[in-house]
Amino acid sequence: MKVQNLLENTKQQMRKGILELCILSIINDKEEAYPSDIIERLKKSDLIVVEGTMYPLLSRLKSAGLLQYRWQEYDSSEDSKGGGPPRKYYSLTDDGREFLEGLLGTWDELVGAVSHSTKSLTPTPKKK
Repeated sequence: MKVQNLLENTKQQMRKGILELCILSIINDKEEAYPSDIIERLKKSDLIVVEGTMYPLLSRLKSAGLLQYRWQEYDSSEDSKGGGPPRKYYSLTDDGREFLEGLLGTWDELVGAVSHSTKSLTPTPKKK
């Protein structure tokens, strides 16, 4: 049980470490994105994120000059419930695109290094 808990904690830390890269990539792919769309895409990729994690990260990236946002009035024609609050859509700044490019290069280097370091390792079979 202890190993399972350690493994879960390590998985969570690894996910947190790559979350910034994934969020910036999603926004870049869509040109601009609404936070709930980002969360949905991360969930589909098994990178489960809650709003309490997402909004502080988006705020930090904006403060760093990597993201900008625009407000858009809610389009009630998309929803039978009627109006709603304006929505904040995020997009990358030029610095954000440059930063993402650097992160992607770093990610490729890390994947290569980890693959090289672990290629001869095979998991030990579980004891019965």
